[in-house]
Amino acid sequence: MTTLSDRTVWSMIRAERTALADDLGPLTAEQWATPSLCDGLTVREVLAHLTAGASLNTLKWLAGVVRCRFDFDRQVAMRLAEQLGSRPADTLDRFRRVIPGTTKPPLPAVAMLGETVVHGEDIRRPLGIRRTYPVETVTAVAEYYRGTDLVVVAKGRIGGLRLAADDGPFATGDGPLVTGPTLALVMAMTGRAACCDELDGDGVGTLRRRAGVR
Repeated sequence: MTTLSDRTVWSMIRAERTALADDLGPLTAEQWATPSLCDGLTVREVLAHLTAGASLNTLKWLAGVVRCRFDFDRQVAMRLAEQLGSRPADTLDRFRRVIPGTTKPPLPAVAMLGETVVHGEDIRRPLGIRRTYPVETVTAVAEYYRGTDLVVVAKGRIGGLRLAADDGPFATGDGPLVTGPTLALVMAMTGRAACCDELDGDGVGTLRRRAGVR
Protein backbone atom coordinates (compact mmCIF):
# COMPACT_ATOMS: atom_id res chain seq x y z
CA MET A 1 0.00 0.00 0.00
CA THR A 2 1.32 3.44 -0.94
CA THR A 3 0.88 6.13 1.70
CA LEU A 4 -0.35 9.36 0.13
CA SER A 5 0.70 12.75 1.43
CA ASP A 6 -1.94 14.98 2.99
CA ARG A 7 -1.33 17.42 0.15
CA THR A 8 -2.28 14.76 -2.38
CA VAL A 9 -5.33 13.71 -0.39
CA TRP A 10 -6.59 17.28 -0.06
CA SER A 11 -6.19 17.71 -3.81
CA MET A 12 -8.41 14.64 -4.26
CA ILE A 13 -10.95 16.02 -1.81
CA ARG A 14 -11.17 19.32 -3.64
CA ALA A 15 -11.64 17.52 -6.94
CA GLU A 16 -14.47 15.40 -5.54
CA ARG A 17 -16.18 18.35 -3.86
CA THR A 18 -16.02 20.32 -7.09
CA ALA A 19 -17.42 17.44 -9.14
CA LEU A 20 -20.27 16.94 -6.68
CA ALA A 21 -21.19 20.63 -6.64
CA ASP A 22 -21.20 20.69 -10.44
CA ASP A 23 -23.44 17.61 -10.57
CA LEU A 24 -25.95 19.16 -8.19
CA GLY A 25 -26.17 22.60 -9.75
CA PRO A 26 -29.04 21.72 -12.15
CA LEU A 27 -31.25 19.93 -9.58
CA THR A 28 -34.90 20.83 -9.27
CA ALA A 29 -36.59 21.41 -5.90
CA GLU A 30 -38.16 17.96 -6.19
CA GLN A 31 -34.79 16.32 -6.78
CA TRP A 32 -33.28 18.06 -3.76
CA ALA A 33 -35.98 16.37 -1.66
CA THR A 34 -35.10 12.88 -2.97
CA PRO A 35 -34.35 10.34 -0.21
CA SER A 36 -30.62 9.58 -0.14
CA LEU A 37 -28.95 6.28 0.66
CA CYS A 38 -28.54 7.58 4.22
CA ASP A 39 -31.61 6.46 6.14
CA GLY A 40 -33.96 9.34 6.89
CA LEU A 41 -31.97 12.02 5.04
CA THR A 42 -32.68 13.73 1.73
CA VAL A 43 -29.92 14.44 -0.75
CA ARG A 44 -30.01 18.08 0.35
CA GLU A 45 -29.52 17.08 3.99
CA VAL A 46 -26.58 14.84 3.16
CA LEU A 47 -24.92 17.72 1.33
CA ALA A 48 -25.42 19.90 4.41
CA HIS A 49 -23.83 17.14 6.46
CA LEU A 50 -20.78 17.20 4.19
CA THR A 51 -20.56 20.98 4.61
CA ALA A 52 -20.79 20.60 8.37
CA GLY A 53 -17.91 18.13 8.44
CA ALA A 54 -15.80 20.46 6.35
CA SER A 55 -16.55 23.34 8.73
CA LEU A 56 -15.54 21.69 12.02
CA ASN A 57 -12.05 22.01 13.45
CA THR A 58 -11.01 20.02 16.51
CA LEU A 59 -11.95 22.75 19.00
CA LYS A 60 -15.41 23.31 17.50
CA TRP A 61 -15.98 19.56 17.29
CA LEU A 62 -15.10 19.09 20.97
CA ALA A 63 -17.30 22.01 21.98
CA GLY A 64 -20.21 20.40 20.14
CA VAL A 65 -19.58 17.05 21.78
CA VAL A 66 -19.75 18.66 25.21
CA ARG A 67 -22.80 20.73 24.27
CA CYS A 68 -24.59 17.59 23.10
CA ARG A 69 -23.48 15.66 26.19
CA PHE A 70 -21.44 13.19 24.16
CA ASP A 71 -24.43 12.26 22.01
CA PHE A 72 -22.63 12.10 18.67
CA ASP A 73 -25.79 11.55 16.63
CA ARG A 74 -27.27 14.68 18.21
CA GLN A 75 -24.20 16.69 17.28
CA VAL A 76 -24.37 15.45 13.67
CA ALA A 77 -28.01 16.54 13.46
CA MET A 78 -27.25 19.90 15.05
CA ARG A 79 -24.37 20.68 12.68
CA LEU A 80 -26.41 19.55 9.66
CA ALA A 81 -29.20 21.95 10.59
CA GLU A 82 -26.67 24.79 10.85
CA GLN A 83 -25.57 24.27 7.26
CA LEU A 84 -28.91 23.53 5.58
CA GLY A 85 -29.96 27.10 4.82
CA SER A 86 -33.48 28.20 3.96
CA ARG A 87 -33.54 26.79 0.42
CA PRO A 88 -31.54 24.35 -1.74
CA ALA A 89 -29.54 27.13 -3.38
CA ASP A 90 -28.28 28.13 0.08
CA THR A 91 -27.28 24.55 0.84
CA LEU A 92 -25.30 24.29 -2.38
CA ASP A 93 -23.71 27.71 -1.93
CA ARG A 94 -22.50 26.80 1.56
CA PHE A 95 -20.99 23.59 0.20
CA ARG A 96 -19.22 25.46 -2.59
CA ARG A 97 -17.61 27.73 0.00
CA VAL A 98 -15.87 24.80 1.73
CA ILE A 99 -14.51 23.24 -1.47
CA PRO A 100 -10.99 24.73 -1.13
CA GLY A 101 -10.81 24.39 2.65
CA THR A 102 -8.77 21.97 4.76
CA THR A 103 -10.75 22.32 7.98
CA LYS A 104 -11.60 18.98 9.56
CA PRO A 105 -12.56 17.29 12.84
CA PRO A 106 -9.87 15.22 14.62
CA LEU A 107 -9.68 12.69 11.78
CA PRO A 108 -7.06 11.91 9.13
CA ALA A 109 -7.46 13.73 5.83
CA VAL A 110 -8.21 10.45 4.05
CA ALA A 111 -11.28 10.05 6.28
CA MET A 112 -12.58 13.29 4.82
CA LEU A 113 -11.95 11.91 1.34
CA GLY A 114 -13.94 8.81 2.28
CA GLU A 115 -16.82 10.96 3.55
CA THR A 116 -16.82 12.96 0.33
CA VAL A 117 -16.85 9.90 -1.94
CA VAL A 118 -19.31 7.78 0.03
CA HIS A 119 -21.78 10.57 0.79
CA GLY A 120 -21.37 11.81 -2.77
CA GLU A 121 -22.65 8.42 -3.88
CA ASP A 122 -25.40 8.51 -1.25
CA ILE A 123 -26.56 11.63 -3.07
CA ARG A 124 -25.87 10.70 -6.69
CA ARG A 125 -27.23 7.17 -6.89
CA PRO A 126 -30.87 7.93 -6.00
CA LEU A 127 -30.74 10.76 -8.55
CA GLY A 128 -29.39 8.50 -11.29
CA ILE A 129 -26.14 10.49 -11.52
CA ARG A 130 -23.00 8.50 -12.27
CA ARG A 131 -19.43 9.63 -11.71
CA THR A 132 -16.31 7.90 -13.02
CA TYR A 133 -13.82 8.30 -10.19
CA PRO A 134 -10.05 8.30 -10.63
CA VAL A 135 -8.87 4.83 -9.62
CA GLU A 136 -6.28 6.39 -7.31
CA THR A 137 -9.04 8.15 -5.38
CA VAL A 138 -11.32 5.18 -4.78
CA THR A 139 -8.32 2.95 -4.04
CA ALA A 140 -7.14 5.37 -1.35
CA VAL A 141 -10.61 5.31 0.20
CA ALA A 142 -10.79 1.51 0.08
CA GLU A 143 -7.34 1.19 1.66
CA TYR A 144 -8.43 3.49 4.47
CA TYR A 145 -11.69 1.74 5.25
CA ARG A 146 -10.22 -1.75 5.18
CA GLY A 147 -8.19 -0.91 8.29
CA THR A 148 -10.56 1.14 10.42
CA ASP A 149 -13.90 1.23 12.19
CA LEU A 150 -13.29 4.81 13.35
CA VAL A 151 -16.05 6.72 11.56
CA VAL A 152 -18.09 3.81 10.25
CA VAL A 153 -17.76 0.07 10.79
CA ALA A 154 -15.83 -1.17 7.77
CA LYS A 155 -12.89 -3.26 8.96
CA GLY A 156 -15.21 -5.35 11.12
CA ARG A 157 -17.71 -5.72 8.29
CA ILE A 158 -15.22 -7.37 5.93
CA GLY A 159 -13.52 -9.69 8.42
CA GLY A 160 -13.00 -13.21 7.05
CA LEU A 161 -13.59 -12.14 3.45
CA ARG A 162 -11.28 -11.60 0.51
CA LEU A 163 -12.03 -8.37 -1.34
CA ALA A 164 -10.46 -7.75 -4.74
CA ALA A 165 -11.17 -4.92 -7.16
CA ASP A 166 -11.53 -5.76 -10.84
CA ASP A 167 -10.78 -2.20 -11.97
CA GLY A 168 -7.75 -1.34 -9.83
CA PRO A 169 -5.10 -2.68 -7.46
CA PHE A 170 -7.14 -2.85 -4.26
CA ALA A 171 -7.20 -6.25 -2.54
CA THR A 172 -7.42 -7.27 1.08
CA GLY A 173 -8.23 -10.13 3.43
CA ASP A 174 -8.59 -13.90 3.24
CA GLY A 175 -11.69 -16.03 2.87
CA PRO A 176 -14.62 -16.20 0.45
CA LEU A 177 -14.07 -13.85 -2.48
CA VAL A 178 -15.92 -10.61 -3.14
CA THR A 179 -14.92 -8.91 -6.37
CA GLY A 180 -16.12 -5.97 -8.42
CA PRO A 181 -15.53 -2.25 -8.96
CA THR A 182 -13.55 -0.52 -6.22
CA LEU A 183 -16.35 1.98 -5.66
CA ALA A 184 -18.93 -0.76 -5.12
CA LEU A 185 -16.58 -2.46 -2.65
CA VAL A 186 -16.21 0.81 -0.74
CA MET A 187 -19.95 1.37 -0.62
CA ALA A 188 -20.62 -2.18 0.59
CA MET A 189 -17.81 -1.91 3.16
CA THR A 190 -19.50 1.19 4.60
CA GLY A 191 -22.95 -0.35 4.88
CA ARG A 192 -24.68 0.23 1.55
CA ALA A 193 -26.14 -3.24 0.95
CA ALA A 194 -27.73 -2.37 -2.41
CA CYS A 195 -24.26 -1.87 -3.88
CA CYS A 196 -23.60 -5.58 -3.42
CA ASP A 197 -25.65 -6.04 -6.61
CA GLU A 198 -22.53 -4.88 -8.47
CA LEU A 199 -20.30 -7.49 -6.82
CA ASP A 200 -19.56 -11.15 -7.50
CA GLY A 201 -18.08 -14.07 -5.58
CA ASP A 202 -18.88 -16.57 -2.85
CA GLY A 203 -18.56 -13.92 -0.13
CA VAL A 204 -21.15 -11.49 -1.51
CA GLY A 205 -24.02 -12.95 0.51
CA THR A 206 -22.10 -12.56 3.75
CA LEU A 207 -21.09 -8.99 2.91
CA ARG A 208 -24.66 -8.14 1.91
CA ARG A 209 -25.99 -9.34 5.28
CA ARG A 210 -23.34 -7.41 7.15
CA ALA A 211 -23.86 -4.29 5.06
CA GLY A 212 -27.53 -4.31 6.00
CA VAL A 213 -26.60 -3.80 9.66
CA ARG A 214 -25.58 -0.19 10.36
